[in-house]
Amino acid sequence: MSSVPDPAGRVESLRRLAGFRDEFYGCLTRRADALFELTDAVLCADGPVDSLVGLSLTAEHRRGHGALYDAVNHGRLELARLRRAVAALPVPLAADGRIVLAVDVSAWLRREAHTSPDRLYCHVTGQTRAQDQRVPGWPYSIVAALETGATSWTALLDAVRLGPADDETAVTCAQVREVVDRLITAGHRREGDPPILIVTDSGYDSARLTHDLRDLPVEILGRLRSSRVMRLPAPARTPTTIGRPRHHGPELRLSDETTWPQPTHHTHTATSRYGTAQTRTWNRVHPRLTRRAAWISHTGPLPILEGTLLRLTVDRVPSGQNPKPIWLWCSTPDLTAAQADLLWQAYLRRFDLEHTFRLLKQTLGWTRPRLRDPNAADTWTWLILAAHTQLRLARGLTDDLRRPWERPADPTRPERLTPARVRRGFRNLQPKTSHPTQAPKPTRPGPGRPPGSPNRHRAPRHDVGKTIHRARTQANQQRHEG
Repeated sequence: MSSVPDPAGRVESLRRLAGFRDEFYGCLTRRADALFELTDAVLCADGPVDSLVGLSLTAEHRRGHGALYDAVNHGRLELARLRRAVAALPVPLAADGRIVLAVDVSAWLRREAHTSPDRLYCHVTGQTRAQDQRVPGWPYSIVAALETGATSWTALLDAVRLGPADDETAVTCAQVREVVDRLITAGHRREGDPPILIVTDSGYDSARLTHDLRDLPVEILGRLRSSRVMRLPAPARTPTTIGRPRHHGPELRLSDETTWPQPTHHTHTATSRYGTAQTRTWNRVHPRLTRRAAWISHTGPLPILEGTLLRLTVDRVPSGQNPKPIWLWCSTPDLTAAQADLLWQAYLRRFDLEHTFRLLKQTLGWTRPRLRDPNAADTWTWLILAAHTQLRLARGLTDDLRRPWERPADPTRPERLTPARVRRGFRNLQPKTSHPTQAPKPTRPGPGRPPGSPNRHRAPRHDVGKTIHRARTQANQQRHEG
């Protein structure tokens, strides 16, 4: 069954896929042929990728396993060019016609890799019976464009590995700034279009993102923990009031309903998945910033960042558990009821990024290789992102090679195919696309280490965790100001 009934649309999709493959090959500056065929092996392998050396047995990888490891360890990518190539591709839009970007961190766990540098303690859940734990690994900050509707597709746009000396919020701000600039340069957003929505989880400082990205046409939407305390606008100052003006109004404790004022908007929306969704919104609510953590080095008075507070409650969730309310904060201070409904629906699409992480790790084998060098891990990560991008471009080109127990796809909606099912048919599509690689040259393996000679060059062992600490703590900051 062909997925694209329109021949003109199929030709255009094939042209776009072939163009990206040629541009991707041009971004490979060292070991280009081996890296390109390794990416094709990831896309055309039977079943999930279990090991790196197993990819050398596929027909698409025409070189030996030695060339495979040499390409991963010593190959090079022109990342700036590859990032521009990914940003130039079509970007999905939300229901209101604007771009929605999700930012999240996914960890490449390396528990026993004592000789691998730049490892950090990554927060993971579900590894043991404990609710959460810290496991050594390489965390990657990933930015993806979200689609509308129920789907497991996302458009991966960027990935940056967090190092021991990096501030996660600062890296995220720089990463989002570069992604937005590339999207504007590619023409995906023009003057007069609605701002780009940045969706984050509760682990991010929404106020810091709002302040650092205030010069960009973006809107921040972040989740808040239920223990947060927000502030209402300061009351109007009367002419007879003595003393300095107040900057903050009464407290709004998310866990204490008695502190909630009358909401600005109260809406009810009927959904097929969650039942009735109720939202309460409070305009011009801001967090009270203190000189600690991200604001300890801020010069001048702390800003007052007003936004809109949203509380979302639903009747049921697919897991069958008791649904808990979700608190969101948007950097736009005055929202209408219709805008608030679009925001919480866009936030729920952020969970599609979890499906993408599961595909990268369990199907494409992102975290399967046991690499020592973090630079090699970066090269492999971008190969996986390039493979996922090709799956997205081949979304309407592959046939539905479903298993007998799987539900048939709607022939009128080829976009309903999941990424795993598109990958299943990519092997039949791969011969119809461009192949810029050259034929491998005959060679023979080197002699290697002589038998019986031990390795006298032991790899150094590296500690796990941050290597840079703040020069001034909060107490030192107060003494410095005093």
